[in-house]
Amino acid sequence: MFRIGQGYDVHRLVENCELRLGGVLIPYPLGLSGHSDADVLLHAICDALFGAVGAGDIGRHFPDSDPAHRGRSSREFLKAAGEIVKADGWSVSNIDATIITEKPKVAPYITEMCGNIAADLNISPVQVNIKATTTERLGFTGREEGIAALAVAMVTSEASE
Repeated sequence: MFRIGQGYDVHRLVENCELRLGGVLIPYPLGLSGHSDADVLLHAICDALFGAVGAGDIGRHFPDSDPAHRGRSSREFLKAAGEIVKADGWSVSNIDATIITEKPKVAPYITEMCGNIAADLNISPVQVNIKATTTERLGFTGREEGIAALAVAMVTSEASE
């Protein structure tokens, strides 16, 4: 048996913030603004995992109204999402995600991102696929105002409904 979930996240690019994508610190003059470390890629993956097992979304589990999550690493959120998936009797089959940004170019960091995600979910890096694209200078990502990410997760179980 399998289930699929999808996730989407966006954060604004601002000065005086670090840029983390897939748990990788990327040198860039702008970073993502958010309550946690604003890692849009990991947030989208968390939502995809939560969606696959019918567990709501990242805001339900890690609300930005909770001061305990201020500045928190999104890798902690991802690990917790993986534990929720497992506790519900599922295992992560694969993750496929897309980062949408004009700049910075993230291709040099994708292998490390896949490794981080795989380690945090206790799966093989071959089960994680990350891509990057632009919007051909259209929209908020094209104007370099923010970065978006899309993710799909498939989970499997031996159980039957």
